[in-house]
Amino acid sequence: MQRPPTLPALVCAATLVLAACAVENKDTTSPSTPSGVSAQAGSATSVHVMWEQSTDNTAVTGYEVFQRGVRVKTLPGAKHMVDIDRLSPRTAYSFTVRARDAAGNLSKPSPATAVTTPAPTPEDKKPPTRPARLRGKADGGRSVTLSWARASDNTGVTSYDIYQEDSRIHSVPGTETTAHVTGMRPGTVYTFTVRARDAAENSSPDSNPVDLTTASASGQGPSTAPTGLRATARKGTIALSWTPPATGGPVEEHELYLNGKLATTIVWGAAPPTGTATYTMVVTDKPGTRYTIKLRAKLPDGKWGDFSAQRTVVVVG
Repeated sequence: MQRPPTLPALVCAATLVLAACAVENKDTTSPSTPSGVSAQAGSATSVHVMWEQSTDNTAVTGYEVFQRGVRVKTLPGAKHMVDIDRLSPRTAYSFTVRARDAAGNLSKPSPATAVTTPAPTPEDKKPPTRPARLRGKADGGRSVTLSWARASDNTGVTSYDIYQEDSRIHSVPGTETTAHVTGMRPGTVYTFTVRARDAAENSSPDSNPVDLTTASASGQGPSTAPTGLRATARKGTIALSWTPPATGGPVEEHELYLNGKLATTIVWGAAPPTGTATYTMVVTDKPGTRYTIKLRAKLPDGKWGDFSAQRTVVVVG
């Protein structure tokens, strides 16, 4: 007669099964190799490195930047660019990038990108001129193309920095006057500006802003963002005007964001305006204070819609 297995034997068998399952479920797939890696000198002692987003069977959780095989930066997966500082002037460097997933799998290194830092200009305090005539177009739902008129500088423009709502999201060499920006969301309004930068890290004033709306995804309804936002600074106040989104019903509330934070909720005591809406906000900060302003509407179904394009305004005396 065959005896049933003892308790230790059952525990051992269960442990073996769980171990086998763990081995089977282990993630051994590496992310794709980062592509589109570029490196450009931002100054005599810094280099700006950028790359396109990698893909993975689960998710890319980080990137590692190497200078001739030595890791110099580790970044989260949401970052696709970084400034490498404390470099030597008039020196050649070479950078590669690797993607990493949650299991620790690393992609193959990207092709090496070479760059040489320029000579130092310690006495240069003069910024470049403002890039003019910024314009652009949305290339589908996830990218845009921008172009602008060349800026000038007493020593030379080393790079153009592209900003989206005051955050630098891309840079191109000073010889370029166009940029292709990826990573956008479908059906979303974006506001872009460009600044020129020289070897001494002097940055120009912002170019004119340009608003671009990416194409909606399949099955996505019309944009719910307010349009045509204008902000005019006057003594002690800022006057706003905009067009509420077409939602099929009245828009009775808007949230106003100042410098990225909710400042107030705009509610009309009577029937909400049709066509252009206006609002005047009182400001007490000293002249020269810089504000960024955007808003969004409360839709008839109770949800908040998309944000408007952002505007920048400076308090006047």
